[in-house]
Order: sequence, then structure tokens, then C-alpha cells
Amino acid sequence: MAGVARYLEGHVYNRLNELVDFHEKKYRGKVFGLYFTALWCAPCCGFTPALVDFYKKYGKEKNFEIIFVSSDHDERSFDEYYKKMPWLKLDYQERRKKERLAKKFKVTGIPTLLLIDGDTGNIICPDAIDQVLEDDPEGKYFPWKQE
Repeated sequence: MAGVARYLEGHVYNRLNELVDFHEKKYRGKVFGLYFTALWCAPCCGFTPALVDFYKKYGKEKNFEIIFVSSDHDERSFDEYYKKMPWLKLDYQERRKKERLAKKFKVTGIPTLLLIDGDTGNIICPDAIDQVLEDDPEGKYFPWKQE
């Protein structure tokens, strides 16, 4: 899996705080959502419960995994916010990695939910927030490929 691994390998952890190996079979063919967000951001805190609900309902069915990419100002806020999330996280200490990801994928504000093909690393949808909230909350057209 050259795609998501080349951007994040060695820096992503699961809920048990175990390092994720994107070369494991369970990650093949997945759509990954890079969720750029922060506890201090009111719109982010408003969207996160909807994303948690979508993920719990459709994550397995849609072969979808999310990675929390924090813009929090300190690790305490990061940890507090992550308690509300059932998915993976980019290590908070990787501030430069977070900045490089934001620059590479042209993330200019938060919240942003960028969907990428886990195998190729190609962008599928540059920001899926409207789809989750309003346009397709049941994920009928997931992963919302951009033409």
C-alpha cells in the first residue's frame, strides 16, 4: 500500500495507542478520510458527532477509515478531543507532518474531511463535509468521487 502509507507510515496510532501498519491486509482497498479538525474550532465540534455517527453506521460497509489530523494548540486539547472519536489518529507530536499534509492536500481551513484512496494515495473527494451533513448522509454515493 504505497498510497496512504507514504504519507503517514510510522506516525498513526489506533484507539489502543498501537502503531498502525498500513501494509496489513485489513487496510487494502480502503478509503481513508483525513479529518483536519481541532477542539477549539466550534464548527469542527459541531461536525464531529455527525461524522462519528456516519463512521459507526457505514465505516465497515463502505471500507472507510478515518485519521484524526489535529490542529489543536496543545496535546491536552488533542487528547480531550480524541476521546470523542472512534478512529485512528496522527501522532500529535508530528506537527511538521501535519503541516506537510495540509500543504500537500491544499487544506486551508478546518474542519476538512479529505478522502483519499488508501492504495494509490489519490484524492477522491477534497472535502466530504457537506456530503456527510446534507448531500448524502446515508453514504449512498460514497466515496463521492469528484469528476
